[in-house]
Amino acid sequence: MERKAKRGIYLLPNILTTFGLFSGFFAIILATKGQYTDAAIAIFVAMLWDGLDGRVARLTNTQSEFGAQYDSMADMISFVVAPALLIYFWLLSDLGKIGWLATFVYVAAGALRLARFNTQIGIEDKRYFQGLPSPVAAALIAGLVWTFDVIGVTDYDQYLILASWIILVGSGVLMVSNIRYNNFKEVNLKGRSSFKLLLFTTLIIIVVTLEPSAILFVFFFVYALSGLLTTIIEVRKRRHLKKRTKKG
Repeated sequence: MERKAKRGIYLLPNILTTFGLFSGFFAIILATKGQYTDAAIAIFVAMLWDGLDGRVARLTNTQSEFGAQYDSMADMISFVVAPALLIYFWLLSDLGKIGWLATFVYVAAGALRLARFNTQIGIEDKRYFQGLPSPVAAALIAGLVWTFDVIGVTDYDQYLILASWIILVGSGVLMVSNIRYNNFKEVNLKGRSSFKLLLFTTLIIIVVTLEPSAILFVFFFVYALSGLLTTIIEVRKRRHLKKRTKKG
């Protein structure tokens, strides 16, 4: 006789996912009210919950198909719809049709990125993400909005619009690209680590608290560039090897 499928879900990781979903939803509410800095912070809070639910599921061995699908649904709200609406209400709404079309391009790219990720569960290289992760794309937008909303720059609005377009379209393109990004899932949190690593982590936290908006934006911008640079280096190495093979 076939065993009946187990009913119910793992509570702890899915509760954390729900917290992340709420943060993303709350970011949308704040953006519609013009509270752009608070909305950006809410997106970063959603990133924190998103990072925790996966780690907790792996550490407690409570991964499930339901959890994976639920996490993707939450990511769609928190890291695709929320940042898109944030940057639209913050800056692009005055551009009319061009503004919301550009925003939709990002939303479509994010949806495609998550759909591709779901179809590759179990067969992907566990060391890397294929394409820019949607939380990082969201962090780029939220970090940009948060930084400039705090600064309140008005003399360089044309450059701000250009930067917003580059971040919005660029992150969308990177999400659906085949560029690989390290996912750091192989970091062992249960094992022993050196005292220097703990000290280094503490220093990073202190630096981030000094100017969180700008530092977080720069950090995720560098991460987005890292995949591009790594890909360029790998392509050049392959071309070099091919040339050496032909000559040999």
